[in-house]
Amino acid sequence: MKSELPVGIDTPGIQSARLSDAVYDSHFSDSAPPLSKVQAVIEAERCYYCYDAPCTRSCPADIDVPSFIHRIAQDNVRGAAEAILSENVLGGMCARVCPTETLCEQSCVRNQQDGKPVQIGLLQRYATDAYLSSPGQPLFNRAMPTGKKVAVVGAGPAGLTVAHYLARQGHRVVVFDAQEKPGGLNEYGLASYKTTDDFAQREIAWLLSIGGIELRLNQRLGRDIALDTLRADYDALFLGMGLGGVNALGIDEPPLAGVREAVDFIAELRQASHPREVAIGRSVVVIGGGMTAVDAAVQAKKLGAREVAMVYRRGAEAMKASPHEQEWAKSNGVTIRHWAAPQAIHGADGRVTSVTFAVMQPQAGSLAASGETFTLPADMVLKAIGQTYDASLTGESVALKGGRIVTDEQGRTSLAGVWAGGDCCADGLDLTVDAVRQGKAAAKSIDALLRPGAGRSANGKPSMSEQEYLHG
Repeated sequence: MKSELPVGIDTPGIQSARLSDAVYDSHFSDSAPPLSKVQAVIEAERCYYCYDAPCTRSCPADIDVPSFIHRIAQDNVRGAAEAILSENVLGGMCARVCPTETLCEQSCVRNQQDGKPVQIGLLQRYATDAYLSSPGQPLFNRAMPTGKKVAVVGAGPAGLTVAHYLARQGHRVVVFDAQEKPGGLNEYGLASYKTTDDFAQREIAWLLSIGGIELRLNQRLGRDIALDTLRADYDALFLGMGLGGVNALGIDEPPLAGVREAVDFIAELRQASHPREVAIGRSVVVIGGGMTAVDAAVQAKKLGAREVAMVYRRGAEAMKASPHEQEWAKSNGVTIRHWAAPQAIHGADGRVTSVTFAVMQPQAGSLAASGETFTLPADMVLKAIGQTYDASLTGESVALKGGRIVTDEQGRTSLAGVWAGGDCCADGLDLTVDAVRQGKAAAKSIDALLRPGAGRSANGKPSMSEQEYLHG
């Protein structure tokens, strides 16, 4: 009989199968179990169905929150799903990963009434899960074919949003992606306990069922496809590649086993057939303070690491991870240390052994080393200090700001006929729901310019905007 207890927490080094299968199953089960029908109706009835609701104004995707909640209360789950998916075609995933506690739920008037908002995220999940488990008749149908063809680079949230919207309008869409599966961060970059049962792919399969969308995977911009070729072959081009590079620590990084990027660690775990396959250290140090750092740290602990420390250079209030995510990390046994920046990574026999940190302090609006240091033992170090856009993908032809693509409110770039959205763009929120918002804006702009007569003057000749954005 297999032991239900941890079997390898105290074994030195990096190894897989530290825990029993039963423990793994428990650790990587759904972190936010869905509401039952009774729970959903009771929760929906807490909503005041506010006019000009602040929760709706706080939703980047513009979902009419009171409307879909009211439909749940009336047991019209399909109608609730339609209200959600009409505005956010990835509403099921967003219900799982969107930081509702800092968006719609933070704005809920119930906070002032009894200190507890309506659980909007769980209600959104209830409606979308119920619909996706048994869709029945399609919610959306394609318009008559327009004869226009659009290329989308990147099958992440922004690209998929653009593809679905334009396919719905009757355009033909070809989506290129560098990975073996579509989904972007929804497939490769989220903690396994946030999206169980292969939900990302099931949601995408439904999205693609509208028709008119062709996926071409393992196609990387700059290697397999060229920007100029796409511009020449398609009526419009949308860029949603995400962020392919990673930030450096800014210190000497010797080539030591056990030091790796947190995004690669998370992707490996997401693509593993079972958590037991993924090796983890006994003492893990995660450098960073965002959502990726939290996902990496918590999953390291759930894989069987004995000690996991997450180290961030500023205070808790400056962390990109929400207070909810920070508490989640702590509740799962992760130690969070603030005001510390990596100073040196140490190793022996080609393997990492520890990390020395400099204690930081605020000084004139910046950070300065206090002169104090401390060293944490580590046989695995996960770097989670942010990702960068690879500007070589688009060259000098596309304007950048802060290392990311500049777009206007309609998602148009500085390059004629090219739109962009998602994490590769400047001034975004780096959230799935914000990528959806940007995708919607770009898709509407593309559709408006592709339609017969769009952008034409009274004499029927193409306007400057149509000439510029369609033909360059």
